Amino acid sequence: MKQIILLALICTSLLTACAGKQPFKDEFESDKPWIEQLTQLPAYPDVKNLLAFDAGSATSNQYLVDTTSIKIGEDGVIRFTLVIKSSAAAMNVSYEGIRCATGERKLYALGRDNKTWIQPRASEWQKLDFVRQFYAQRELAKNIFCPHRQIVSNTEEAIQALQAGMHRSIIR
Repeated sequence: MKQIILLALICTSLLTACAGKQPFKDEFESDKPWIEQLTQLPAYPDVKNLLAFDAGSATSNQYLVDTTSIKIGEDGVIRFTLVIKSSAAAMNVSYEGIRCATGERKLYALGRDNKTWIQPRASEWQKLDFVRQFYAQRELAKNIFCPHRQIVSNTEEAIQALQAGMHRSIIR
């Protein structure tokens, strides 16, 4: 009988102690809004640092990433320099970011012929699925930098995925 009373007192004490505590809140359920970190432009790409990847058969352009420009931000954005070479040898250079969790991309800067950067007229997050011309960015997001909508852990992992043509966690 004494044991039952003692057990009831312990349970009551524990319930009373827990009642005054703040409820447990998982760090992933944070109410904090997402904040994009400030972006610093990299050096203009050097040809020796460019690594090609296949963006699909929808275009004859060649797609390359400057491996020295790849940065993984604390804000969940992977930033990189993208170089697109046309079959007529025209070259477009851009510094971009992909937010893996939301499937969006943002243009931070455009490369000029004198190897400097210029700010684009518009620099807003855009859904990759809604713009048909984002072949390269979709391939990078889906199969290389953001497998299963999860950002790669570090620059080395991103480069390995580029070299292999897909992230190791993707089975085709």
